[in-house]
Amino acid sequence: MRAEGTVEAFRKAETLVSQRRPLEALRALGPVLAEDPDKPSVQLLAGRAYLFSAQFQRAELAFLRVIELDPSDHYARLVLGRTLQRQGRLNEAHTQVRLATTMYPDPAYQEVLGEIRAHIARVNATE
Repeated sequence: MRAEGTVEAFRKAETLVSQRRPLEALRALGPVLAEDPDKPSVQLLAGRAYLFSAQFQRAELAFLRVIELDPSDHYARLVLGRTLQRQGRLNEAHTQVRLATTMYPDPAYQEVLGEIRAHIARVNATE
């Protein structure tokens, strides 16, 4: 695929993800993933599409790959935490979101961290 085609396919996939059309986004992103599998932005977009389509294991792998390529990517840690939370893996989710919040102390990140902590507290209270 030529560079222009790759950029166009990536942008189309971004638009589709923002429209919450993840399966179409993954189809559009397929050639880009084949050509640039080690590009963090490509893996991050694929991870978001997998997350929105409830393909949690694939989303987790994509976000882990982003973190492997760029350990300072706070957003990848946040969405990895959300992915782990959706799988019921609350302690792992807490670790990732706490790291994201430390790296990027944004109120939205703090809110996610509080949500996970509350969920953990409810689970612990019922045990």
